[in-house]
Amino acid sequence: YCVFQKDFYLEYGQIIRSHGEFHPSANPEKDREIPVIQHQATVRDQSTAHENFARSKGALRTAEKYVEQLNLAMSLLNAHYSFDGRAVVIQFTADGRIDFRELVKELSRALSSRIELRQIGVRDETSICGGIGICGQELCCSRFLHDFSSINVKMAKEQDLSLTPSTISGACGRLKCCLKFEHEGYLEMEKSMPRKGEYCECPKGKGRVCDRNLLTRKVTIQLEETGSIASFSREEITPLPSERPRPRNNSQSRDGARPPRDRRQGQGHQGRGAQGQGRDAEAPPVETPES
Repeated sequence: YCVFQKDFYLEYGQIIRSHGEFHPSANPEKDREIPVIQHQATVRDQSTAHENFARSKGALRTAEKYVEQLNLAMSLLNAHYSFDGRAVVIQFTADGRIDFRELVKELSRALSSRIELRQIGVRDETSICGGIGICGQELCCSRFLHDFSSINVKMAKEQDLSLTPSTISGACGRLKCCLKFEHEGYLEMEKSMPRKGEYCECPKGKGRVCDRNLLTRKVTIQLEETGSIASFSREEITPLPSERPRPRNNSQSRDGARPPRDRRQGQGHQGRGAQGQGRDAEAPPVETPES
């Protein structure tokens, strides 16, 4: 454990990984965001950290009381005291933007510290609260994920998953995080698998691929002769490179040539048009009665 400085405050934490010697980057502002270790934590520092943890629980209860008094539509998650006790950070969730200026004034007066209210999304809320996913393991966001990357439905399609919301949504109600970090693995497995709709040669004859499982490398084929469904492993089938014959166009003849056009019909239309134009040109002028 150690005491480090971050965002103008002292914090208390544990070193979990060492990345070697620090080398400044070309962006000085980014280097300022990296915490700077002050010293190794002593027994007195540990007792101070435990006191701050107990004070944070009291600060959270005080904040919940003022939220109820001010009738604010927000849900408080946790409160954190900095190691030097100069700042209190409170995280909350809300459906929209909240005007909490009056809340900050009341909390600053009650706690005698600088108050920082941070609104977070549903993904961050789920990572803080934790839980068990449908896979039976701890949620990825609370176990090892630190950054939430962009996820789209196309990733679920490329992994042959059902697009029903209950299948591709996680505990937070958003798309599952595993769709992102497992995407490259599925793309690698998909390279050696036939796609749906392709025709393959299997031990029971020719057929069309109607389903597949990328993890088990099983392919479900609908046989062309009998129409029955059978499953085979990837090693038992051979994709057919040739495409199925396309239906013949009725407007083409057997030798592939188009039937000749009826020129007389075209000339007839053109003649009637010219004749009509002639009638219009030769039409006598309309006589107006004399006054």
